[in-house]
Amino acid sequence: MKLDELLKKQRSSIIDKWFNRIISSYPDDTAEFLRKKSGFANPVGQTTFQGIQDIFDGLLLDAEPTEIEPFLDSIIRVRAVQNFSPSEAVDFIYQLKKIIREEISASFKDAEIRGELESLDSRIDSLALLSFDIFMKCREKLYDIKANELRDRTLWLLKKSNLLTETPDETEKQGGVDMGKNINTNETKEVR
Repeated sequence: MKLDELLKKQRSSIIDKWFNRIISSYPDDTAEFLRKKSGFANPVGQTTFQGIQDIFDGLLLDAEPTEIEPFLDSIIRVRAVQNFSPSEAVDFIYQLKKIIREEISASFKDAEIRGELESLDSRIDSLALLSFDIFMKCREKLYDIKANELRDRTLWLLKKSNLLTETPDETEKQGGVDMGKNINTNETKEVR
């Protein structure tokens, strides 16, 4: 029997175990909530479950990593905004290797299966690297959002305290406020 046939036969069991391992990476109370796969009541659990099904099916079909990327993206985006380190966020991909080995352990003696398994491992490793790239892009976007928010708050505070003024001509030319050129230099003079 070929590896893809074994994996198709064990698909439901592999996906259920994979989902449970992903969920177990969350705190207990969150994990309990995420186990409910209702799309309306629990979109994160549903997105994760659907995403791993699509990733697994993509691997079975020998799809290119770029074809599987949207499914990875849906899971990684959620993990990027949570309190996971990069390695924790993408570890769920490596968990798939372990689960596959557990499910087909009786077939390891077959040399053809071992060769196909090495090929599958290589494809899973490629997905892990792609997952890390997705995670870093998401985190960069989060940091950009935070930096922009901090800049906007600072501008607001400067305007509120009259330390920053806008001149209509410069604002229209620049499309906004330039902190370096528009600082109000009205200082009080010391009286002796």
